[in-house]
Parts: sequence; structure tokens; C-alpha cells
Amino acid sequence: MIFNRSTLVATAALAYGVSFGTAFAPSRSVSTQLSRANVDFIQQQSQSRPYSSTQLQMAGPAQVDLTGKVAFVAGVADSSGYGWAIARALASAGATIIVGTWPPVLKIFESGLRKGSFDDDSILPDGSKMVIEKVYPLDAVFDTPDDVPPEIKDNKRYAGLAGYTIEEVAKAVEADYGKIDILVHSLANGPEVTKPLLETSRKGYLAASSASAYSAVSLLQKFGPIMNEGGNMLSLTYIASEKVIPGYGGGMSSAKAQLESDTRTLAYEAGRKWGVRVNTVSAGPLKSRAASAIGKEPGQKTFIEYAIDYSKANAPLAQDLYNEDVGNSALFLCSGLSRTVTGVTLYVDNGLHAMGMALDSESMSDRNV
Repeated sequence: MIFNRSTLVATAALAYGVSFGTAFAPSRSVSTQLSRANVDFIQQQSQSRPYSSTQLQMAGPAQVDLTGKVAFVAGVADSSGYGWAIARALASAGATIIVGTWPPVLKIFESGLRKGSFDDDSILPDGSKMVIEKVYPLDAVFDTPDDVPPEIKDNKRYAGLAGYTIEEVAKAVEADYGKIDILVHSLANGPEVTKPLLETSRKGYLAASSASAYSAVSLLQKFGPIMNEGGNMLSLTYIASEKVIPGYGGGMSSAKAQLESDTRTLAYEAGRKWGVRVNTVSAGPLKSRAASAIGKEPGQKTFIEYAIDYSKANAPLAQDLYNEDVGNSALFLCSGLSRTVTGVTLYVDNGLHAMGMALDSESMSDRNV
């Protein structure tokens, strides 16, 4: 039950095809009723202000055009997760897509691309296929080459690879593309995620924070200088950052809380330093390959299956959540439509975050909701 449709339901333009003209300007019937006195008053008020009003061209339906923009998506290794969906949504608007992939799965991913294993999931609204221009090996646990320990350098899964630290990848991207416009952090890992927090070791806790939270800070540190003004950074978080989600352990809930807090601080710092916006999407549960790997007891469903069933039973919108839902929301946040939006956590979870009571609880069994 992988919630991953092969095609987008609609183009990005349709997804956000609201008419700004009708939202911000009076309709023709209303405008013809304005008296000359009202018009004169408005003109006098405008002339008397010590500042000029901001004028935005908002005629016709909103369009998303990312042609000429370069997007680096960190954390793509297959077509089942949110990183892929975000890349596809950005590609549908014309962006050039480059990705960073964890070295141990790099060869498998590149082989899948060559064999066409992901072709069905690459279809764009116009019938063409998303093209990933380049795949960089990326291990976001390491900031510089000096951080890589001998056991990693000598590991057979890293054999023949070099330049996979964040600093090195940023330099390689700069050499290949100059500046980029969009930076996506789709990375999370907690080696002790199946353990309750009370049983989590210091090493496991810090590893979760390093891979899932500090990696976003480091990415922006290294990529910020090569981002164009008006660029965007986007990460992915989860409701466990603020609510108790049993089964999502090992310090991962803490790491997501750090990520959201850092999003606000980075929005301020990167906004003032480079004119870059920073946001995060709190996505609902999706049965991706990575999520399916979170522990399963014999004879029981996986953690993500429980989370999906719970969401359907209790969220305001009792519907499936697809990875493209997050992709479309990411497209909005990475486009000019959200040019004044920064430092936010956007919930894309069918509204589950708003609920304070479980509708399928035994205590609610006699109530027809």
C-alpha cells in the first residue's frame, strides 16, 4: 500500500490556479459603482502618504514558472518518498533538478535510473519525464573531509567515492552550475528509532540530531553562499516534534523539534544575510520505503501502517495522503507565490495536527461523530 501515484493529478498552475485579480481588485460590476468622490478621496489619501504603496502585477491566474532555476534535493534514493515528489513538482514547473544521494545506496539508485525503474513515477503533467541532471554522492553527517573517519573511508560501500561531504558537494555544485535557487533537505535517520526515548543512548540520540537536524544547518551554511537572492530552502518535519507519537523514538522526535526551531532562526539569519527564505513542511504519514523500515513486531503492522490508519480514522480529512500532496505544497513554498513566507512550519497532513481527541478511541465508541 504505497501511496505514490505515477502522475500528478494536475499541473502546478492548476493546483495554485487562483485568480489574484479577483482576490485583490474589485470586480467590474463593483468598480463601476464607485462614485467620483470616492475615487478622488482614494487618490488624495495615496498622495498624502509619506510612502508609496507596493504595486504587484496580479492579473489572471497564478502561474508557477521555475524555468532557469536550479534545485538541489538532498536525500533522494528512490521514487517512493517525499524528496522525489518535491523534485518532480519542481521539475513540472521547469526547474533543473540535481540530487544528493547517500553513498551506500548510490549505485542502486543510479542503476535504477539507467534501467528506467523510476520512469512511471517520473511522468510530468505534460506527459514528459522528469530528468535528474546529475546525482551527487552525499553523506550529510559529514561537513568536511576531515570529519570522515577511517572506518567510513575504508568501508566497501564508499569504495571509489570521494567528495561526498556537505562542503565538497556544495563546491562541486558551484563548479557545475554556479548558483542555485532551491535547496531541499529531505534527510532523516535515527539508528535507535525503534527504542523509546528512555532507552535511547547518548550516541543514538546525538546521531539522530546530527543526521536529521544539524544536517539542515550545515547544508544552508555551505550552500547559502551559492544561492541566488530570493532563493528558498525547504525541509521536512513530522508532528512527533510537538506531540507524542509512540514508536517514533531514538531521539527522532527531538531532532524534528530542533529542525523546526532551527527553521525559524535560519529564516531570520539567511534572510538577512542572503535574502533566502527558509521553511519546513510537516508531512503526514506516507508508506515510503524508508518509513516502512521502522520496526515491526511479529504478527503486527509496521509503525507507518499504524500511523496511516490512525490518520485516516482521526484527521479532519479522511483521505489518503500522497507524496505529490507534499510535492505541490513544496512547489508553492519554493515559488514566487510565497515570496513573503518564511520561517513557517506548513502542515500537510489532512489536518491531523489540529486534533486534540482521538475519534476512534474506545471512550468515543458510543458517540456518532
